[in-house]
Amino acid sequence: MPALVEHLVTSGTFSLDGGTWDVDNNVWIVGDDSEAIVIDAAHDAGAIAAVLGGRRLVAIVSTHGHDDHIDAAPALRDLTGAPVLLHPDDLMLWKQKHPDASPDGDLSDGQVITVAGTDLTVLHTPGHSPGAVCLHAPALGTVFSGDTLFNGGPGATGRSFSDFPTIITSIRERLLTLPEETEVRTGHGDSTTIGAEAPHLDEWIARGH
Repeated sequence: MPALVEHLVTSGTFSLDGGTWDVDNNVWIVGDDSEAIVIDAAHDAGAIAAVLGGRRLVAIVSTHGHDDHIDAAPALRDLTGAPVLLHPDDLMLWKQKHPDASPDGDLSDGQVITVAGTDLTVLHTPGHSPGAVCLHAPALGTVFSGDTLFNGGPGATGRSFSDFPTIITSIRERLLTLPEETEVRTGHGDSTTIGAEAPHLDEWIARGH
């Protein structure tokens, strides 16, 4: 039986380039009754730990280094002993939030993380940030897209270290090639599917960012 997906919404702030915004973040927990991973430890380590209960936390996986996706990662690590994983191209963003702490391991394209007998493959999808990744779990019919692809289009690229042509390439080559029924579980807001988003690629390109 494949792992189950649990969803928690946490609230806090996102700060970059001198601005601060209130945000709600999706925290995804993938696992079974005995073990799990957390995708994006956002804002509230205590709330995330409460959902985990007594399960062993295999890893804290960060889809990218923006502070609203990693702000609770060190605290959750302290509570659980689980390693924090981040693509090294986003280490400079991590260090803006946690100058005295570091991730425990690197994420790399093609890496497979296994939890509860279910494989999640790391897809390096730069654009929103240089080290942005998505996690594809074919057995669950799901891709966890972080802030690369949302219900309605690409993640924002108007801030430091982001690039619109790069995110379009990532979405076109790494995400829209997945089966159209694949559920896209996003970093913020409602989920969608590859099939629902794919027809709009040209509109996004024309709109630009």
